[in-house]
Amino acid sequence: MKQIHVVAGVIRDARGRILLARRTEGRDLSGLWEFPGGKLEPGETPDAALARELHEELGIEAVVGTAIVDVPQRYPHKRLRLDVREIASWSGMPRGLDGQALAWVPPRKLADYPMPPADRPVVAALLQPAEVLVTPMPGADDGAWLQGLRASIEAGVRRVQLRAPGLDAARWRSLVAKAAALCRESGVEALLNGDARLAREHGLGLHLRAGQLPVFDAAMRVPGTSLAASCHAAADLQRAESLGCDFVVLGAVLPTPSHPGIAGMGWDGFAALREDSALPIYAIGGLGRGDIALARSHGAQGIAAIRGLWASSS
Repeated sequence: MKQIHVVAGVIRDARGRILLARRTEGRDLSGLWEFPGGKLEPGETPDAALARELHEELGIEAVVGTAIVDVPQRYPHKRLRLDVREIASWSGMPRGLDGQALAWVPPRKLADYPMPPADRPVVAALLQPAEVLVTPMPGADDGAWLQGLRASIEAGVRRVQLRAPGLDAARWRSLVAKAAALCRESGVEALLNGDARLAREHGLGLHLRAGQLPVFDAAMRVPGTSLAASCHAAADLQRAESLGCDFVVLGAVLPTPSHPGIAGMGWDGFAALREDSALPIYAIGGLGRGDIALARSHGAQGIAAIRGLWASSS
């Protein structure tokens, strides 16, 4: 199937609310809410197409701003590329000129509106962090590791996966308690890799390893905490979605020092898997902060990394 290029805009009012439009009867996915926009016409640039569509659909004059995320999505009868831009400024009174209902929605309530699969990752891109720090193995000095975590948080990390495979269990339990307290006092979301019991003990989210996905029981999830997973293939993504995961990490995109000799899936491979999931998906594997824009241009929520996000404690 040929991919259809659709542009959409995030339009904000003076109160910070975001405009959604409801798909009209007779269209596919009718009744669902979406970010306003439409298809590119031959020869149009995305910016020109979006400005035209917003004028035709809403009666406003819009100045198109920066890119937010570009989501490839496969539907049973079509392949879509949803190219979402911030609207830098606009004038006029938005009206549903095609008979569509409109709603001004506070950002925190966007997830309450039923949306097509391609629009759901846009909500995550607007509300959730663009980075997930995966902690490195602690060295001999636990204090230095905790200082490294603090420095990473001070450098802007807001979501952390606590991970130390093979570390002595008693030592790791002590470190998790201290790391959880540090994240909590800093307002940072922390998820624990693999250990549901220890995560529950400290009120942390849980990050499942790919091998845990087939056997994990959703009833084991701790209410009020996040559930995430590592994924490497389409079956992993499908299982994560069926479990109600809040987000996943997918890769490796590029070759990494931790997996020498193993080729990454590449950005084309990442985007191909992204097409069949509506989850927020972080790209991992040889990536850092400088890759966030590239990741979002392939449908990612952002990037997950160890070396690329771990700050020096010095």
